[in-house]
Amino acid sequence: FENEYPDVYKILKKLYTPSHYMPMIVEINSGFFYKSAGEREKLVASERKFIDDRVRKVIELKKKVCDGNNKGFVVINQKGVDPFSLDMLAREGIVALRRAKRRNMERLTLACGGTAMNSLDDLTADCLGHAGLVYEHVLGEDKFTFVEEVKNPHSVTILIKGPNKHTLTQIKDAVHDGLRAVKNAIDDGAVVPGAGAFEIAAYSALMEYKRTVKGRARLGIQAFADAFLVIPKVLAQNSGHDPQDVIVKLQEEYSDIGKPVGVDLSSGEAFIPADLGVWDNYNVKRQLLHSCTVIATNLLLVDEIMKAGMSSLKG
Repeated sequence: FENEYPDVYKILKKLYTPSHYMPMIVEINSGFFYKSAGEREKLVASERKFIDDRVRKVIELKKKVCDGNNKGFVVINQKGVDPFSLDMLAREGIVALRRAKRRNMERLTLACGGTAMNSLDDLTADCLGHAGLVYEHVLGEDKFTFVEEVKNPHSVTILIKGPNKHTLTQIKDAVHDGLRAVKNAIDDGAVVPGAGAFEIAAYSALMEYKRTVKGRARLGIQAFADAFLVIPKVLAQNSGHDPQDVIVKLQEEYSDIGKPVGVDLSSGEAFIPADLGVWDNYNVKRQLLHSCTVIATNLLLVDEIMKAGMSSLKG
């Protein structure tokens, strides 16, 4: 948000936060014709009265809800607020923030409650949002307005700090992945053991199923089962452990205890992911299995690959 009166406030506590979409400034998007200077003065006065009436409605509401309770009042507007309107609001102790972005307006109503108004005719106390703390803070060369201590927020902002852009990008990706993982777990209502435990269990189940199948299909089942072991092998190799030794340990441990076991990246030993809370998303695993089988099937259906080199293109 942009604060047009930077000296009016630094920190406000226990306040109302109405959100507006209408301008408190004369925005020139039409033309007028006048014959004399007197008509021009009447036009200017009419424009000023139109804006002042809007401002007075906000001031009246502020007096109605804030008198006697020592609470603040902040107006957040997606449009502009002219200096005269700001002066009227400032005299009544009202802070106005202009040119708020639409996405921030939508998030603000989710965080603070209330309703974003398109008209001041229906402005009532029920349209107001509430916040416990609003303050201005400088980050780098930019000023930001923080709205905190809200009740039952349905929208929040995560502030990420880092020494350089590369670090910020990594942190942002990690936060995004973590939030998506939580969302997927809530939507699915279920999770699967991580650290390669699901793949080891799937490999063992396919080997059991292979015994009941005859003919060429056994080869396909074997290839599909071997593909599952790629993930625990990669986990072990990236951690500096021997992939074959780790796979053997995991298979032996799984056959002994009958529970899904994964690879401990620090030691290379087998452990039970459920005991340490290491999980993978159900829908991610499901989509992975579906995608890899479809892609492999499509590749097997390719009879011939024709490759054109630069020499043939020139000819």
